[in-house]
Formats: sequence, structure tokens, C-alpha cells
Amino acid sequence: MNGLPDRITNWIREKVKEADAEGVVVGMSGGLDSSVVAALCKKAFPDTSLGLILPCFSSKEDVEHARMVAKKFEIETKEIDLSDIFKSFLNTLEERGYDVEDKKIEMDIPVANLKPRLRMICLYYFANKLNYLVVGTGNKSELSIGYFTKYGDGAVDLLPLGDLLKTEERKLAQELDIPEAIVDKVPSAGLWKGQTDESELGMSYDMLDKTLLALEIGNLSGCDPESVKKVKRMIDVSRHKRENIAVFKK
Repeated sequence: MNGLPDRITNWIREKVKEADAEGVVVGMSGGLDSSVVAALCKKAFPDTSLGLILPCFSSKEDVEHARMVAKKFEIETKEIDLSDIFKSFLNTLEERGYDVEDKKIEMDIPVANLKPRLRMICLYYFANKLNYLVVGTGNKSELSIGYFTKYGDGAVDLLPLGDLLKTEERKLAQELDIPEAIVDKVPSAGLWKGQTDESELGMSYDMLDKTLLALEIGNLSGCDPESVKKVKRMIDVSRHKRENIAVFKK
């Protein structure tokens, strides 16, 4: 991909140097996004890269995949199970327990979003402690439509994949030799059991990327009108996630 891995690696190094930091920390979920970013971080900072594996009622497969990537690329990791903290936090906020089999609670978006926000706290704790920067895993497809948790996985210092669509990221993953089991896995944020990105989005990443590219170049021929309408709506309502905090000017 025109030397893309090296270009991204150099960019990460430059940004860390500009911040007078010493390395990088990345959350490793076992998914494609975090696996690609973790591999790039290791290339950029072989000795000062830290991967945090932060299961929170996560699937065993996701944790195993995160460990697989860490082992393959020799990434130093810390594994911290947030499940009990999550349960305690929810009980403090709502005075109720948490049952992974209770779909009403499991699919409650404010509850589900506690997970990435707790992970953000952990990432910034170690970043502060080590003088590292937090490297995010969001790609252009997700950022464009606001498919991330504000002040959760959206709270980061760097976004190496922020200008790559999901379909482009898959090609980069193959170039980096990310394990096929992860490349071929159904994308999921792991917010609840059985949750998948594409079911939440209501379309495939291939369709999303095709629509985003068409909107970008201003040529919608060949695009499904309903998909275009839906993507435009997602872009509009999530604008606040991508822009600086609105400040009233006197």
C-alpha cells in the first residue's frame, strides 16, 4: 500500500516526539482495529509500547485474540479485568445489579457505553504514569458517522487509522500479517453479547465505505438512495463528536 505501514509508523513517532512523550499505550480488544494499531505502535516504539487488555464481560475469543496479537508482535501487555468494577459502578449509579443474560440491561446504550469509558480511564492512567500518548483505534468509516463512544474509545491522543476506511484497513492488516482469524472475524465493539457493528449500523462496511466515498467525491450514481440518506443522517447527528467543544462567544 505505497509504504503505508512505514508512513504511519513515522507519523506516530513524530507526534509522540512533538508531545515530548516517551512511548504509546493502546487498548487491545482482539478486534481488527486494535490489532492493526497495536502492530503499528510496536513498529514505531519497539521498547516503549504498552498494550492494555481490558475485558469487561468480554468474550473469551476476543481476549484470546488480543493475547495472540500481543504474542505474535511481542507487545508488552497488562491485563486488567474490569467486570467487577463495571458492576460496582453501575450499582452505584443505578442501585441495580448487572446480568449479562438480561437483554434489557445488556442493550441499554448508556450502560454499554460505561465499558469504553472505564477503559479510557485505564489508558490515561498508564499514559500519565509512563509519559506515553494514548493511541486510538478508530478508522475513517467509524469516525465519519460517529460510530464511537464520546469520551470512551473516542478519547485519545492519536488516530493512526483516522483517514483509512474499513475496507482499506483490511488491506493494511494483511500487509502487517495480522492473524487471519482476526481479519476474518465479524466486526464487533463487544458492547453486549452478540452485538455486531454492521447490525447496529444497518449496513455492511462495504456499503458504508462505498457511500462515504461517493459523498466525498460528489458522485452518488450507483448508490442506494436509502443508504445515502441514512449515512448523511449519521454524519449530521454525530457532528458534535468530531468537532471541538462548542464555546459560547460573548
